[in-house]
Amino acid sequence: MNWEQLLSLKRYGDTNKRLRKEQDDTRLGFEVDYDRVIFSAAFRSLQDKTQVIPLSQTDFVHTRLTHSLEVSVVGRSLGRLVGKKLIEKHPHLQKVHGYQANDFGAIVAAAALAHDIGNPPFGHSGEKAIGEFFKTGVGNQFKDQLTTKEYQDLCDFEGNANGFKLLTESRPGRPGGLRLSYATLGAFMKYPKESLPKRPTNHIADKKYGFFQSEKTAFSDVAEDLGLLKQKGSDLRYARHPLAFLVEAADDICYTIIDFEDGINLGLIQEEYALEFLSKIIRSNIKPENYYALSTKEDRIGYLRALAIGNLINEAASIFMQNEDAILQGNFHTALLDKSQYDAQIKDIIKISVQNIYQSTEVVDKEIAGYRVISTLLDTYTRALNNHFNNTAAHYDKLILKGWSPNLKLETSTLYQRLSSVCFHIASLSDSQAIKEYKKIQGIEL
Repeated sequence: MNWEQLLSLKRYGDTNKRLRKEQDDTRLGFEVDYDRVIFSAAFRSLQDKTQVIPLSQTDFVHTRLTHSLEVSVVGRSLGRLVGKKLIEKHPHLQKVHGYQANDFGAIVAAAALAHDIGNPPFGHSGEKAIGEFFKTGVGNQFKDQLTTKEYQDLCDFEGNANGFKLLTESRPGRPGGLRLSYATLGAFMKYPKESLPKRPTNHIADKKYGFFQSEKTAFSDVAEDLGLLKQKGSDLRYARHPLAFLVEAADDICYTIIDFEDGINLGLIQEEYALEFLSKIIRSNIKPENYYALSTKEDRIGYLRALAIGNLINEAASIFMQNEDAILQGNFHTALLDKSQYDAQIKDIIKISVQNIYQSTEVVDKEIAGYRVISTLLDTYTRALNNHFNNTAAHYDKLILKGWSPNLKLETSTLYQRLSSVCFHIASLSDSQAIKEYKKIQGIEL
């Protein structure tokens, strides 16, 4: 892979090549990507989607929106730091093509801003609830009517693939979705493969999948334009865009450190653990007198968090540059932080967060409720849409479908399209919207 292709400014529908040296620096194409994501309705809905604690009544707790903003900020710093080093290493990128160090930051920031945009309500348990509906629930009846890969898309419903669909799917009057640059879409695609085969290798890019069968053509177009390396085999699978490693690192840094911070401020983790675990990451630049001068727990934890994030940004950038050649050749197989000198400390933090936060009674109880909400919505909507298609819709089915967004396709020709449309609708709901629709269907609340 080469950076000239990887930094493509092309957007869906372009017939002429966009050149960096011809860009208006006051309205750079990569920065337009950021604007388009942040002003989208899908991004706004993240303000009411679970990050860790579902439906929390505490203002402090992060939602998907605040998490995405923080990942974007970290990603921008990480991208700029790497960009500066890449321009120094490959000066022709600037001298011949006009790229600047901040371009890398803008691409990573935009992709990081969108990284959770396709996630359904109730966090990762929402993904599992959709998958279980088709794998072991009522949706299992459709297995023999779908191709193997179509069925796998539904059984392993993936927020990353749904995000790619949301960003690229054409709608009436809006061809190409948000029409982001291909460089940003490439950085967004952490798992550039289809749903099968599952985990063909131990490469981090094969951990999950990144597009549904319905977006196969769009995905191929982006991957080929960027010059991503196609992996061996008949199935569609590519090496990652190098900047996807930076988006992943920004996400890893934030959920490791900031979820830990949330747990401490909620009283789920003792404050002493923060100093014990985070001090091992920041021991080279912590100033004890500054720490002990802070009078509140929130300020003390915030001080440690800021230092830890700064150190991990520098660490991730250093690892990226040390392995740039292998990354460009598709031969770098792990997340950047897996190579970190702080790997043991990161794993310790994640372990205690899993025990005290992710598996807390508050989280588990709400995830149980979320399963019931999502399975009920799936059952109701798939039945209504299939009955509509077969001209057997009851009055109740017609009433259900009246509440659907006009952007969602009722007149679809295949079962896969209909089921995908239902999943897309449910995944677009916020936590509160999903509960509201569930209560309406159950007759609990008008």
